[in-house]
Amino acid sequence: MAVRVQTEDFDLSTEVAHLRRHTPKVGAVVTFVGTVRDLNEGEQVAEMELEHYPGMTEKALEDIIAQARARWDLFDALVIHRVGPLKPMEQIVLVAVTSAHRGEAFDACEFIIDYLKTQAPFWKKEQTPAGARWVDARVTDDVAMQKWDQPR
Repeated sequence: MAVRVQTEDFDLSTEVAHLRRHTPKVGAVVTFVGTVRDLNEGEQVAEMELEHYPGMTEKALEDIIAQARARWDLFDALVIHRVGPLKPMEQIVLVAVTSAHRGEAFDACEFIIDYLKTQAPFWKKEQTPAGARWVDARVTDDVAMQKWDQPR
C-alpha cells in the first residue's frame, strides 16, 4: 500500500510496473487516472490549483485504502494525488489496484476513487475568464459513494 501527495507528475507505466513487481500472483491491475478538464460548469478553465492539509490528507487516503483492503482480496493499492497549480490535460490523480481477479480490482479501484472524491481533504480553485472560483463538492460524488453502503 502506498500513498503519495506530490506536485510532480507521475508516469502510469512506471507506477504500474512497480506495483506488480515481485508479485507473480497478480491476475488483474486496474487503474484510474483523473485529469484536469478545460471546461467546468460551462466556463473555460485555464488552471486548477489543488490544496490539501499535509499529514491529514495522507492519513485519509491510507484509511480509504485500508477500507478497500478490508472489503476485497487485494495484493496492493496505490494512490498518487497531485497538488499545486495544474493546467488542462495534466494528470491529477492515479488510483491503481492489484488482485488475483478483475472483479475485485475494478470494485476496489472504483471504491477508492469514490471515497477519495468525498472524504479526502483536498480543495480545488479554478482560474476562469470570470476570475478565480472554488470548486464545490458535487452531489454526484456523494451519490457515487453511497452505493458502497448497499449490500453487494
